[in-house]
Amino acid sequence: MTNSKTINVRGQLIDLSEPQVMGILNATPDSFYEGSRVQTEYDIAERANKIIEEGGTMIDIGAFSTRPGAAEVSEKEEMERLRMALKVVRHEQPKAVVSIDTFRPDVARMCVEEYGADIINDVSEGGITGIANVALQQVRGDVPEIFKMVARLNVPYILMSVQSNIQTMLKNAAEEVLMLRSLGVKDIIFDPGFGFGKTLDDNYKIMSQLEKLQVLDLPLLIGLSRKSMITRLLGIDTLHALNGTTVLNTIALMRGASILRVHDVREAVEATALVVHSS
Repeated sequence: MTNSKTINVRGQLIDLSEPQVMGILNATPDSFYEGSRVQTEYDIAERANKIIEEGGTMIDIGAFSTRPGAAEVSEKEEMERLRMALKVVRHEQPKAVVSIDTFRPDVARMCVEEYGADIINDVSEGGITGIANVALQQVRGDVPEIFKMVARLNVPYILMSVQSNIQTMLKNAAEEVLMLRSLGVKDIIFDPGFGFGKTLDDNYKIMSQLEKLQVLDLPLLIGLSRKSMITRLLGIDTLHALNGTTVLNTIALMRGASILRVHDVREAVEATALVVHSS
């Protein structure tokens, strides 16, 4: 079903040949799915523990909502939110693999150097866009600052594409992976970036062609959880998008996903077990 792939986390090789589930922990007041927002230490602890108890093996912590219309968050505020969340998560689940959802190099550095964060999850494709498709750095050819920082920190990196079709996605990714490798980044995970820089039809066309991404020979992370590509197509709200999420997660697993990034961990873990045992 998936190629045997490993990533090195704190000197330990994690085998992604059997898909893993990454639970979302949003230390924000305005993430698009209300059920994922946690702001107090108690709520953060409860969410982190629930992710692991339900079978998740990774916790993805974000402190800057990237949904359309979200409020701008200063770098200082993002760091303060992450410091509180990381302190609690590291206390509650010291062995969990912790990923940081940020496109800011200094935020990434703080999380890794101060709290031993394990993975940097960059939703900007190296600075092309961060929040709601707002351009951050459109000059291609220059080495993005986040690439340099990840190389310096020596941690796995999730490269998320904001491109609208498979052809451009693969072309850009090949160049970006070559750049990352030249800097010494060894562990790269690829995310096609559903919902970022894509129309509804773009999302489903990419979904139908997921197998083509295997040519990159990288673990594939898929983040579909309760996104607008589900709610808009079905005419529902995020509260009723779990069934659609599970269906698309199952399709993604059958087409090569190595990691599912989700709000609803138990359901994703169950879908993964059923797909693995059916193949």
